[in-house]
Amino acid sequence: MELGWILLVAGVLFLLVELALPGYFAVVPGTILVIVGGLMILFPGLVTSPLGVALLVVLTIIVSALTIAFYKRLAPVQKPFTTSMDSLVGRVGEVITQVSPDSIDGKVKIDSQVWSATSDECIDACQKVSVVKVSGVHLFVKKV
Repeated sequence: MELGWILLVAGVLFLLVELALPGYFAVVPGTILVIVGGLMILFPGLVTSPLGVALLVVLTIIVSALTIAFYKRLAPVQKPFTTSMDSLVGRVGEVITQVSPDSIDGKVKIDSQVWSATSDECIDACQKVSVVKVSGVHLFVKKV
């Protein structure tokens, strides 16, 4: 019964660590320790028989699979957002910092990303622009 309490407390600590530092690494062992510790408290003779130990092993595997499936569904993996430079040509965005000739200090927002930009003419903030070409991570734009 003492081992059950130790496992239960360890499981709760794992879950608290997961709350403080989310990352999905401590939640599975924490959940398993809480369940196994709880069962050992409720059924103290569980680990004294070979059948009880086998039951705990099978239960641990099942709980692991269910916990992983539950948390994957709860927080699905998102692919990182990437943009191909060539895919920007022709896209329309909005100037958020004035774009000037011969300067890359201008800023243009396309979708949710902000890019450095330059142009042949001065373009004030809040103007719509179209991407003409891309050079590295800098855009060359024109008024729409």
